[in-house]
Amino acid sequence: MEFRHFRYASIRSKLSLLALTCFSTLALAQQAIGPVTGKDVVYQILTDRFYDGDSTNNIPTGSPSQIFDGTGSDLKLYQGGDFQGIIDKIPYLKNMGVTAVWISAPYANRDEPIIDYQSGGGQMVWSSYHGYHVSNYYRTNAHFGDMKDFTDMVNALHNEGIKVVIDFVSNHSSRWQNPTNSFAAENGKLYEPDRDGNGNFVFDGNGNPVDLNSDGSSDNLIADPNGTTNPGWFHSIGDRGTDSSRFGYRYRDLGSLADFTHELPEVVAYLEGAATFWKGKGIDGYRHDATLHMNPAFAKGFRDAIDSAPGGAVTHFGEFFIGKPDPKYGEYESFPDRTGINNLDFEYFRTLTNVIGNGSQNMQDLASFYQYTDNDYAYENQTVTFIDNHDVPRFLRVNSDQRSLDVALALTLTSRGIPNIYYGTEQYVNGHDGSENGGRVFMQTDTSFSQTTRAYKIIQKLSALRQQNDALAYGQTSILYSSADVLVMSRKFYDKQVIIAVNRSPYNSYTVPTLSTSMAAGNYTDVLTGELGGSSVSVSGGQLASFQLSQQEVNVWSYDPNLGTAPKIGDMQSTIGRSGNQVKLFGTGLDGSLQVKFDTTNATVVANDYHSATVTIPAVAAGSRSVSVVKGGVTSNTFAFEVLSDDQNQMIFHVVAYTQPGEQVYVVGNIPELGNWDPAKALDAFHNPNPSEWWKWFLPVSVPKGTNIQFKYIIKDSMGNVTWESGANRSASSSAIASGVVDLPLHTFQ
Repeated sequence: MEFRHFRYASIRSKLSLLALTCFSTLALAQQAIGPVTGKDVVYQILTDRFYDGDSTNNIPTGSPSQIFDGTGSDLKLYQGGDFQGIIDKIPYLKNMGVTAVWISAPYANRDEPIIDYQSGGGQMVWSSYHGYHVSNYYRTNAHFGDMKDFTDMVNALHNEGIKVVIDFVSNHSSRWQNPTNSFAAENGKLYEPDRDGNGNFVFDGNGNPVDLNSDGSSDNLIADPNGTTNPGWFHSIGDRGTDSSRFGYRYRDLGSLADFTHELPEVVAYLEGAATFWKGKGIDGYRHDATLHMNPAFAKGFRDAIDSAPGGAVTHFGEFFIGKPDPKYGEYESFPDRTGINNLDFEYFRTLTNVIGNGSQNMQDLASFYQYTDNDYAYENQTVTFIDNHDVPRFLRVNSDQRSLDVALALTLTSRGIPNIYYGTEQYVNGHDGSENGGRVFMQTDTSFSQTTRAYKIIQKLSALRQQNDALAYGQTSILYSSADVLVMSRKFYDKQVIIAVNRSPYNSYTVPTLSTSMAAGNYTDVLTGELGGSSVSVSGGQLASFQLSQQEVNVWSYDPNLGTAPKIGDMQSTIGRSGNQVKLFGTGLDGSLQVKFDTTNATVVANDYHSATVTIPAVAAGSRSVSVVKGGVTSNTFAFEVLSDDQNQMIFHVVAYTQPGEQVYVVGNIPELGNWDPAKALDAFHNPNPSEWWKWFLPVSVPKGTNIQFKYIIKDSMGNVTWESGANRSASSSAIASGVVDLPLHTFQ
């Protein structure tokens, strides 16, 4: 197939980009308390599966009782957890040391039985309890509560210093075809609230949609993959099946979920409007679903639109789901560089599962992981690490030994990155079976909310250490010693340092030899206070004295001196932005009178204290810029930040290129987004969707709006050798509209 249904220059629906306009009632707008950083511990809550704080919303008006269970027995159905339930358990979260929660998508989902027909003639009935089947982005999931309940929850969490990250699904709506019923038409429909005469959505004083036209519903169909209402909003080319190509992952359906056409300006505008609508509710970040399946050009502009909206940059991380080993690893590790959306660290998850869970790798492999990802990941301290989550089996299904889980938790809470704890892991939940759905238990009925489990106390103590010692949040990782069962590593930020010593073996004890260290002389006690068998150790003359590690022992030793008044940068949120955006720097010595420079240009300092500074990106040339802080004549370390040329939209390139096996097509050009003519910076290869026309290639690329672009196509072979087009540079102008798309004609490689 030629995949040429990207002709959108003349397409204008009734929206006319109204999704980006103001709403007639912006009730309950809130203020975020800050992006999530390496100092935080995130607690992932499947809202429906946590705690039922308000039984009146268990079966909302109009919702079929068939999709509600409430006993924790049928995990395919709603159980009753809600926004009020999260509020009720804030003391439990706070005492554990949780400083951020990642909750299910809060907006309305398809609310009807999802029927899977069985080969024997039976049926399995599912619900959309998980939040991944959006039906209306502009009202809450009624099973969780209304908009006031949501904003009450955000306020209550913020009042306790707990940040809020929402799951956000921009890849698809709901299932539009039923694969268990010969792919018969099913749903996939997207709705929106009533609009007033000016085209703006209308909400009541509590932020809930209003039935303005008195038709008995505040839902209005806006797109239907099976109907006549904007069916082009969806790719509609069928399930991926066995198609393992990048094209298959990005453009075909994931599990028959209606895949949004991210190359359509109306769709881009609508999704950006929906995401910024939720930003206005005061959230602190987004977990982006299914980033592996997104068009990265859309994802880059999507993040840019969110961070450019009032409130400044927030946290972004996404689900680029890879296995280990995986041929998509190169795409995975470069996705944050290409889009500004960081990754859930699946490489960490797979490595730790293999090392501590099933034993197929050893501690030297873990040591190697820290080293190669330090090279591969541009911002390794911003990846989100985990030992289990809603898409994989519970850890205890891989290894039923609770002490092994404790060891894995301790490693995760002291490793580089932002640790994410899956709800119930601290209570040793092992799920109803080994499937991901089997692990999504109703915590209220499945276990207790005990604050005395060893896992709970490990999280509590190491969360406090992350808050206290910046070495865990911002530090570099160094391997001091490793063997098949033992790892000793250091996390260091200037003079601040934490040393972690782990023996994974449940059978053998080991003697660790004397090790060289830069830690100050003295005696250090285990921060875990012996929870995992740890004890004290001494340092003298730059030597860490030899020590014993008993079975499954973990020691955490901390050195936390004051770093003084000189400025030091530990991290930035975000790492990509454009002039005029607000971003935050984190570190020490950032208080008082200071200058923040992007190369040599001063940024406006909006607010600052000892640990952080909020600045406005100055008008500087696009590309990688070195950020530094100058205070009292002292210049800090630098941090690499990518300045965008302008608001990002898309250009779709098409070329006929007769390649050889192992060769791939790329585009380079005269702007940073096209690598400034550097082939090494061309990171996304073209797609070839039709094997019968293997010479036809295409790729959407994120480019600055309203810009004349010079470019050429190139071919790279498997060894990295580059063949350039001959002839003069090609030229094209991008759309002047923020969400616009320019679909270029088919070129021929010269």
